[in-house]
Amino acid sequence: MRVCILPAVCRLNPLHCCTTASCPATPPIIHTPSPPPHTRDCTGPSPCTSSRLQEEEQQYRTSSLPAIPNPFPELCSPASSPTLSSEAWGRRINSPQDGQQLCIIKVFSEDGMGKVVEIPADMTARDLCQFLVYKNHCVDDNSWALVEHHPALGLERCLEDHELVVQVQASMTSESKFLFRKNYAKYEFFKNPLNFFPEQMVAFCQETSGTIPPSQLLQNFLNSSSCPEIQGYLYVKEMARKSWKKLYVFLRRSGLYFSTKGTSKEPRHLQLLADLEDSNVFTVITGRKLHNAPTDFEFCIKPNKVRNEVKELRMLCAEDEQSRTCWMTAFRLFKYGILLYQNYKIPQQRKTLLSHFSAPVRSVSENSLVAMDFSGRIGRVIDNPVEAQSAAMEEGHAWRRMNILGSPSPLHPSSLSGVIHRTQLWFHGRISREESHKMIHQQGRVDGMFLLRDSQSNPKAFVLTLCHHQKIKHFQILPCEEDGQMFLSLDDGATKFTDLIQLVEFYVLNRGVLPCKLKHPCTTVAL
Repeated sequence: MRVCILPAVCRLNPLHCCTTASCPATPPIIHTPSPPPHTRDCTGPSPCTSSRLQEEEQQYRTSSLPAIPNPFPELCSPASSPTLSSEAWGRRINSPQDGQQLCIIKVFSEDGMGKVVEIPADMTARDLCQFLVYKNHCVDDNSWALVEHHPALGLERCLEDHELVVQVQASMTSESKFLFRKNYAKYEFFKNPLNFFPEQMVAFCQETSGTIPPSQLLQNFLNSSSCPEIQGYLYVKEMARKSWKKLYVFLRRSGLYFSTKGTSKEPRHLQLLADLEDSNVFTVITGRKLHNAPTDFEFCIKPNKVRNEVKELRMLCAEDEQSRTCWMTAFRLFKYGILLYQNYKIPQQRKTLLSHFSAPVRSVSENSLVAMDFSGRIGRVIDNPVEAQSAAMEEGHAWRRMNILGSPSPLHPSSLSGVIHRTQLWFHGRISREESHKMIHQQGRVDGMFLLRDSQSNPKAFVLTLCHHQKIKHFQILPCEEDGQMFLSLDDGATKFTDLIQLVEFYVLNRGVLPCKLKHPCTTVAL
């Protein structure tokens, strides 16, 4: 009689498959640490031998066993692995013996659905976003953000990646909540600083001759020893009143000031409007009617101690979207400084460290791959690059013209190409023009952000909504017929496509008639 002993806890992996040589007929058994160790008789022992087998097992357990090699070493997650484990997410949630304080956080998605998450007290906003990205199988492009939303006040802001979620929740009311959404513009000012800081609003740009290089512009903001200054006119709402005043305002590291005498910078003419240290800057989402604002470009400086007291908020209003973005971005830079740049760099370093998890490892280089033709009796290598490209395009067109029910028309209601676009993250169905504006505004208003939707005026057409230079534009996609076959086009038939996926793929690579290429799809996720 041969007995196969399963160890109580695997030395390398808690999920251990035992397939020892002494038991060749035994199938793999997944063993977990919770149940007690047991034995398995490969030949089927009789009940009368069970007691003896238990005694033998106890003897084996007390004796020193050789190390059993792990048959699945790739399942052992390193500390930097994105796998859900105690090492990857800071600590094991189900381990009360680690002495860590656990808190309950509820996060909502764009559709209003929420998910309750139990997190440690020292978890940052970045870690929570990474957790939600992994749990919901989202594309990890480092553009997800946790949003602090106050419906009673009509305010919201994106948490900085280093902020502790539990601390932020402590300053929120029961009506406030966290939202999980995209924000492409969170660190866009590091890539294109000149688009965020107009020269007429930056004080040291006016004091120097010539154009400031982008690198020097950012260094002046990040360097704590320098004294940059944002200046310009803002509408300021008087405390506990509905009236607004147009004032010349200065934003410095020490706070937000306004001049009591025109545009004078003399200290005796400056009065403090808001402090940066114990405050955060929020976007006003309720519209101009609630506060009787002079323009649509409202923002607010909210002290951390304020909960529902509207009269304690410092309501501000800019002339246009670019100036509002400049004020709010400068507020973040003055408040957090080099921390923002470190937050911006961490995903790039993490991508380098985890590259072997995010992409399959190839045994050969890309340069050694060749195009093959298997149309004949034997395969052959396609040496001509023009022929190889033509073959690839022909194969792609053939695949796109296939449909599930065998309909030859690409736009037939029962065809695959007529409905496959509805599975794409950038397609949002029958939403209105105003809803598309709101979605793009919430996710950053960066160049190349786009979404597609059904046209409300033409049931056979679609609309491409695109953001360029912080302005949202709409392009109608109309069906056109050629040689009895239906196509889609947004340039009056000059460029035709069999479906919307092909159209999007083309304008991702080519600008065509659009003001810029398609870059960032406006997406939502259901938790």
